[in-house]
Amino acid sequence: MSSSKLEQEFVACPVFGAPAVADAGQLICVLAGPEGSIPKVRPYCKGVMGKANIEFSDRPCSKATLLKIIGNTLILNMIESLAEGHTMAGKSGLGNDNLQQFIEVIFPGPDTAYSGRMMSGDYHKRKQPLFAIDLARKDARHAMGIAEVNGMRLEDVEVADKHLCDVQSYMGQKGDIAGIYGAVREKSGLNFES
Repeated sequence: MSSSKLEQEFVACPVFGAPAVADAGQLICVLAGPEGSIPKVRPYCKGVMGKANIEFSDRPCSKATLLKIIGNTLILNMIESLAEGHTMAGKSGLGNDNLQQFIEVIFPGPDTAYSGRMMSGDYHKRKQPLFAIDLARKDARHAMGIAEVNGMRLEDVEVADKHLCDVQSYMGQKGDIAGIYGAVREKSGLNFES
């Protein structure tokens, strides 16, 4: 047994991106930790696992997870907005195809991908969720707790969490975050499934 002390370093590295994004090496990596440690991790992130790094050099590791939680609330709010927009487009006679075209032009990227999943019915057809309801609700509750500690409310997240509960009731463990569309549809007098 060696008498030398093992030196250990820790860098937090939560990521943004669905499994397909990870498979393509296009994750967004969020690094936080000691300034001297981040360069040791960086070569495995951008260009390997991810397309970009967001760095909190010489900041507590908790800052990376805080960004992950806040970022996930933005994604949740985006999905809620898309669900409401598509439901209104359908009910008002605008048509979902026209709204989808607008979304593709104005909001390329995740907005377009989630919107497409809603329009194709993927949110209720898939066997395994891409972003499971349990995880989405955990993040929402955690974010609401952080907001409360900081003297504020996340009212949009509260609404989305109620819709996540509806999705969970309807789909159980198969529920996906994009299922918010089904919950909004159902509350608007339409079928959950598109």
